Amino acid sequence: MSDSHLTTGDGRLRHLPLAHGVGDISENFVGPIRVVVAENSYLIREGLTSILGSVSEVELAAVCSSGLELQAAIAAENPDVVLTDIRMPPSGTDEGIRVATRLRETSPTTGVVVLTQYAEPSYALDLFDKGAARRAYLLKERTRTLGELIAAIETVARGGSVIDPLILDVLIQARSRAAHSSLSDLTAREREVLAEIATGKSNGAIAETLFLTKRAVEKHVNSIFSKLGLSESQDASPRVKATLIFLSEDEDDATLWEQPAWRDTSHRSGPSASGQELHAASALA
Repeated sequence: MSDSHLTTGDGRLRHLPLAHGVGDISENFVGPIRVVVAENSYLIREGLTSILGSVSEVELAAVCSSGLELQAAIAAENPDVVLTDIRMPPSGTDEGIRVATRLRETSPTTGVVVLTQYAEPSYALDLFDKGAARRAYLLKERTRTLGELIAAIETVARGGSVIDPLILDVLIQARSRAAHSSLSDLTAREREVLAEIATGKSNGAIAETLFLTKRAVEKHVNSIFSKLGLSESQDASPRVKATLIFLSEDEDDATLWEQPAWRDTSHRSGPSASGQELHAASALA
């Protein structure tokens, strides 16, 4: 397979050019590619174990169900490629992305294939933040064949990159909207905190959910209010005002997804957007 072009026009995965530079691996990869798999869903994990164990191109070095297990397996096995979901225990947030980011520093020649159900711009941006080399972002629902998955593993092992075209579309639309967003100045962590505020949680509850100290949450909350121009002197509680801003823009984000089932709402526990607004207002006003 050539990695010097994009395959477009039919919804297939797009293979980006090989990224040459630090830590390049020869295109003539010798022997099977040693892969560590991380997936918290039992059925999907067993399926991946079965199909990857049946192909000669791959040597399955370890199979994990959590971020902690994945980190231990990487240290013990030194794999060529990590195939991982994004959300896994212990926090259930972005373990897969965190591991990929850490590997840029600790093992830059290790490739990472993210296989997930989440077509989230923030996840994709974090994955490719330090470059596209040796990184792939695939959607479970759109990876149609074993051949596509093996091709992605081979590509990142050789230094290339693969991205589902839907993710490209989402990133382009998200970037277009970002310039007009009142939330554009918030950091990724501040947006996470704001999303929890929108569910009506107290600072203590947010700290438990995001595995932060209460003092760290307070600092993030104060920064959010400052960036959004909110203060206690206003008629409405700044937490309620921040919630209204977040929910109004979150509703607009619905237009980004081609398939509603892919839109990530699992991080919210509780009512729908309008219900969240009422809940937050009654709990925090």
